[in-house]
Amino acid sequence: MKYIIVCISVLLWSVVSFSQGKDSIEIAIDNEEYWWGGLSSLGHQTPYDQNSDFTLNLLGDNKGNQAQPLLLSSKGRYIWCESPIEYGISNGTLTVSTQDGKIHFGNAGNNLQSAYKYASENFFPSNGIIPDELLFTNPQYNTWIELLYDQNEEDILTYAQSIIDNGYPPGVLMIDDNWQEDYGVWEFSARRFNDPKGMIKKLHDMGFKVMMWTCPFVSADSEVFRKLAADGLLLLDAERTQEILWANTRNKAAIIRWWNGASACLDLSNPRAQEWFKERLDYLVNEYGVDGFKFDAGDAPFYKDGLVSFNESSPNDHTQYFAELGLHYPLNEYRASWKMAGLPLAQRLRDKGHRWEDLEKLIPDQMSQSVMGYAYTCPDMIGGGEYQSFLNSSVIDEELIVRSAQVHALMPMMQFSVAPWRVLSKDNERICLEMAQLHQQFGTHILKLAKIASNTGEPIVKPMELAFPENGYETIKDQFVLGNDIIVTPVVKKGARSRKVVLPKGRWIDENGKKYKGGRVIEIEVPLERLPYFKMIQ
Repeated sequence: MKYIIVCISVLLWSVVSFSQGKDSIEIAIDNEEYWWGGLSSLGHQTPYDQNSDFTLNLLGDNKGNQAQPLLLSSKGRYIWCESPIEYGISNGTLTVSTQDGKIHFGNAGNNLQSAYKYASENFFPSNGIIPDELLFTNPQYNTWIELLYDQNEEDILTYAQSIIDNGYPPGVLMIDDNWQEDYGVWEFSARRFNDPKGMIKKLHDMGFKVMMWTCPFVSADSEVFRKLAADGLLLLDAERTQEILWANTRNKAAIIRWWNGASACLDLSNPRAQEWFKERLDYLVNEYGVDGFKFDAGDAPFYKDGLVSFNESSPNDHTQYFAELGLHYPLNEYRASWKMAGLPLAQRLRDKGHRWEDLEKLIPDQMSQSVMGYAYTCPDMIGGGEYQSFLNSSVIDEELIVRSAQVHALMPMMQFSVAPWRVLSKDNERICLEMAQLHQQFGTHILKLAKIASNTGEPIVKPMELAFPENGYETIKDQFVLGNDIIVTPVVKKGARSRKVVLPKGRWIDENGKKYKGGRVIEIEVPLERLPYFKMIQ
């Protein structure tokens, strides 16, 4: 009994808590000063200026995507904190506070580019390593929209073969949720996979690398749950740990509500839980030939409700523990992240709907990732990743899928899920195929930019203001820069067949060979089959 009481004392000490030391600053926003940062999923709301009015809190809420305790200004000002921040603008004043830690605030030059360079070098330096090269050089294919929760050997092989048969270049193939029987039991379902090792060999022979979906949750009625609970590797319920006597240790495990119901969760603040998870993933690599993993469901809000962990940890810390696991596998993908900029993790935007208003968010949200230091990025799935949008085939908008593929084509990564050859006309499917081929053609260049990013922190794609500062480009949200010399200008509005393009000073040539003098705004024709881009002429 004495031993149990001591254990309770330790566990209660580990309930999520924060020190009372609070730091805060107030900054008067200058006229024509703009700010970026914080949350990539709200990138379309940035940049903020003195007329903005909002409050956001990064403590325990990453809005389902990448978050970073960083704010950068078009006037060269920067804000950083190692701990979560609350920030907002009211009456022309930017207020930033933290419950724990010190806020770093200063000036680094006179523009967004100089502020970003300083922040990258001092707060989240790159480590010289990139994720798997195939993520950049070839399109990716995710089984989610086609198979949903019916991931099975026969249909996965059919999907992969249809990619090849329709002329698309093979790349990374991601097998999504429900290839296993239970969460935490990372083994192929015997009901849906007759020969998983043989399946993966066939996929390899086709030219694919294979990623498997995984998460930190554990089904509460599984055998592995009982073992993990007995070994103390699960997050615990704060209220139940106050009980002196338990029938058995599994009654202490917290049950967390998430989009797939209610599950227990690995306590990745415990090195033994990290080791257990890695052993299971390594087993998939060594036994079946799996090449890497899609790490999903590491969202900070899942960890907010008074959980007890091995080490005292904030919800953001738990997101970070899960993200650090991916550093063991060059082939990886994350949707939720905290303070992982500069590290070799592929970061995807949160799922977008099959809606035009969501397509318009892709570029500014992606640019927000870049400004926060996340260089190895993917703008969700082509046409949208929210599966409800595709349950009724009558609502599929072919033009939207085509324009979405064009937005993806010259991003660091492009990812198909809904099969263009299934849902599009032959003419529209041909455009998607051309975009996949265009991405492959640019693959060597994109890979070169990724390697530069791994050494300098310079993003692969940039908002106009980051690439060409102090030109009044702060609010441009429908074009972006690949590297420093290619401006990409997709169409993101339904029915549009023309658009305006901002070209900086200099000489430019478009994808059709037509030359332009820069330092002005031009208007171009953009039929459905065209993705306009402009390269600076040296």
